[in-house]
Amino acid sequence: MSFAELELDPSLEQALAKMGYQSPTTIQREAIPAAMDQRDILGCAPTGTGKTAAFLLPALQHLIDFPRVKPGPPRVLIITPTRELANQVHQYAVDLTQFTALHPICITGGIDYEVHEEMLEKNSDILVATPGRLMEFIDTEQLDMRSIEFLIMDEADRMLDMGFITDMERVADEARWRIQTMLYSATLEGKGLERFVATVLNDPIRVDANPSRKEAAKIVQWVHIADDLNHKQKMLAHLLKQPEFERTIVFVKTRERLAELVAKLQGFGISVCYLQGKMAQENRNLSLERFKSGELNILVATDVAARGLDIDDISHVINYDLPYTPDVYLHRIGRTGRAGKKGIAISIPEAHEMKVLGKIERYTEQRLRRRRIEGLAPQNKESRVRSTKKKIKMTVAQKKAKAKKQLKKQRKKSLNS
Repeated sequence: MSFAELELDPSLEQALAKMGYQSPTTIQREAIPAAMDQRDILGCAPTGTGKTAAFLLPALQHLIDFPRVKPGPPRVLIITPTRELANQVHQYAVDLTQFTALHPICITGGIDYEVHEEMLEKNSDILVATPGRLMEFIDTEQLDMRSIEFLIMDEADRMLDMGFITDMERVADEARWRIQTMLYSATLEGKGLERFVATVLNDPIRVDANPSRKEAAKIVQWVHIADDLNHKQKMLAHLLKQPEFERTIVFVKTRERLAELVAKLQGFGISVCYLQGKMAQENRNLSLERFKSGELNILVATDVAARGLDIDDISHVINYDLPYTPDVYLHRIGRTGRAGKKGIAISIPEAHEMKVLGKIERYTEQRLRRRRIEGLAPQNKESRVRSTKKKIKMTVAQKKAKAKKQLKKQRKKSLNS
């Protein structure tokens, strides 16, 4: 299938061609036709599979088909959980609209409020925003939500996990005149999300676009078992010094662990940049620019970077700390193996993380291969995680029933012998 078969405006096809896209991905083929029929969409696709275009293209097509009569406030609202993701979605929208008269804008935290005020006072068609800054403008009534025709929530489960459920419900209520809602995420799990979907979406079409086995195989995954923290640090340092680690993201769980690791790596003579929550926007931008430009090829990050980083040439992802949940593991490793390239994801768990490793293997339905580094092989055997399930005590009646059943089996066996 080609983009031409999706009946997109020639200006959008021209932009896609210039951006190097020749044919739609699975999520785009599944979602765009339904969205262009103005159906609410509940979309699920792993990161790097093209879901940004899956929600942007039908929204832009609507704006082209039904042009506004006079300048005014945004008609499409896209909400993302992080500044990085908001900026990338905005840039994607700018690229797609380069041959149109449409004007996308972006408002996030970390930027002077007055700058955004000025932007909203001018004509705009698409607004990409993070929840916190968006709510400020809704509370002060400086954003006319009655103009919103498309409401799009990207990485909705992440926003709910971050505690934005009340804000998201408020946004949906303020934009109640909209004609269409699209909710996208790499995972669509959890009772909270289910309740939110039932409240916000109207008879949605669910689109699950999991990659084929061929696509999934582009990320090679393995594990190096660490005896302790010191062993883990030495293995990480060894890996990062290898020439094939061209551009690498190292994930840690907390800001404290990040500060500790950055200092340790610098002690090993390894220069890194880093990304974490509560960084000033200027520092975030500087760190990402140094990484993207190749000035530094190692980025140490907390999970704030697991969603939203859109860099095509990440060669390796290393889980220095395993994440709290398996779905976050998928988000992390999804930073590599993008744009048709192969990627490598390596985890370095200690004994206390083996339970989480087991959860990841069950979630991904594969056992991650164990590998050893010459001279840094673990001295301890891999710890086995004991089951935490409690034995259920049987009543006397249940014990008798069980004994009777066993006796019956034995009699049947002897009769057949």
